[in-house]
Amino acid sequence: MMQQTILITGASSGFGAMTARALAKAGHTVYASMRDPAARGGAAAAEIETFARDEGVALKAIALDVTSDASAEAAVRLILGEAGQLDVLIHNAGHMGFGPTEAFAPEQLAQLYDVNVVGTQRVNRAALPHMRSLGRGQMIWVGSSSTRGGTPPFLAAYFAAKAGMDALAQSYALELARFGIETTIVVPGAFTKGTEHFHHAAAPADAERAALYWSGPYAGVDEQVLKGLAALEPADADPADIAAAIVDLVAMPWGRRPLRVHIDPSDDGATIVNGVADRVRAQLMERIGLADLLHPTA
Repeated sequence: MMQQTILITGASSGFGAMTARALAKAGHTVYASMRDPAARGGAAAAEIETFARDEGVALKAIALDVTSDASAEAAVRLILGEAGQLDVLIHNAGHMGFGPTEAFAPEQLAQLYDVNVVGTQRVNRAALPHMRSLGRGQMIWVGSSSTRGGTPPFLAAYFAAKAGMDALAQSYALELARFGIETTIVVPGAFTKGTEHFHHAAAPADAERAALYWSGPYAGVDEQVLKGLAALEPADADPADIAAAIVDLVAMPWGRRPLRVHIDPSDDGATIVNGVADRVRAQLMERIGLADLLHPTA
């Protein structure tokens, strides 16, 4: 296995933290970035440092706020200064909102979009000049089955942002192929246990409007959504499977990686719908004479 230098965003908890540890144990040099390593008394960064020391792996916590151009650029400079190159970029940072869509302030939707979508653009602009110069690389986007699977109510702000991220990833895949950069979109299902995704979800700012839903005809539907999603999960559903899938992707030979990998124990339908959509996308590239963009070239 070839050792890779890897940057992963949003690695303070959840999928990001699990993936950073798994990749480091697999022998890679991993930079686990987080918005503020000093947050919560520096607990997340300390856990990463302890893991690196105890396991004897190359894993380091660094600051990277995806809502800041300067922060993204500083993080990439630090990696290049220490490691000399960056081989794999993993877009994992994200934030969720839960509640009646009308009750979210427009600024809240913009903030969710900033974190989940525009943040990837900031990191790409910081990292891609170097990655393009290498002539070979890998970009992994941690998406969501919600973009094309079943979509329950009260998660629209998050779903819209993840759909935007997915669309961006698909276009980047085509635009980076001739630079030798390979793209995969990892599509997790609705894991309700084992991460803090739902627990940390933003609530609507307009509590008065939200109450018109919660105390009116939608009373109890919020609990039904969460309990229903949890009930769909098999008892052995494990969010660590996301990390394992990403480790496998990094280990695959260049040029052989799929555009998508689904890890959806609840089977909400995204695999089927994405399969059709991705086939249509490929057929369009063939019809307009750009089929070569579907695969990276050295």
